[in-house]
Amino acid sequence: MARVLIIGASGGVGAALAEVLAARGDAVTGLSRRDAGLDLTDEASVTQALNRFEGPFDWVLVTTGALEIDGAAPEKTIRDISQKAMMDQFALNAVGPALVLRHAARLLPRKTSSIFAALSARVGSIGDNKIGGWISYRSAKAALNQIVHTAAIELSRSHRENICVALHPGTVATSFTENYLARHPAVPPQEAAQNLVAVLDGLSPVDTGKFFDWAGKPVPW
Repeated sequence: MARVLIIGASGGVGAALAEVLAARGDAVTGLSRRDAGLDLTDEASVTQALNRFEGPFDWVLVTTGALEIDGAAPEKTIRDISQKAMMDQFALNAVGPALVLRHAARLLPRKTSSIFAALSARVGSIGDNKIGGWISYRSAKAALNQIVHTAAIELSRSHRENICVALHPGTVATSFTENYLARHPAVPPQEAAQNLVAVLDGLSPVDTGKFFDWAGKPVPW
């Protein structure tokens, strides 16, 4: 049985992960804005929420994120850039997970196997970007990927059995993507969660600092 902390446990993917992991006997603790007042865009809120726990947690999963914030849809072109919309994307999708990672060394076991995983997105891949658009969301997820990769290097020095990765869950049929489902095939949250758990179960410390999709295939940075 693993001890699992899920940040964003009330969201579509987070809730499904909690259900899948609990069903197999893991001890799941969930944090979210809805159920615990956690605001990932507020440093004090993150610190207060995570200071409640001493750990260790075998897995810490960050499943938060948003495509639209305050009604700002992903840009079709660089000409649509808004400073506020871009800053909002970075605050939630990049800085928020970084604030959680700030506590990872304390929350994860130092001598046994552990996982820190954050949900990224394939559109955050610079190497995979062939059509442009979605500047703010892409950039925030690219920043998240760099944050995860950097944290993996640091954690490997003190937590040699740790696996710190970014994950692309695929397109999942949740409120997160409801305005965009007509453009891409999507899977139910339960299926996405099962896919992600299978990927995480198959990783080892040699995989730390990498970016994987829902099928366990590496995604280019």
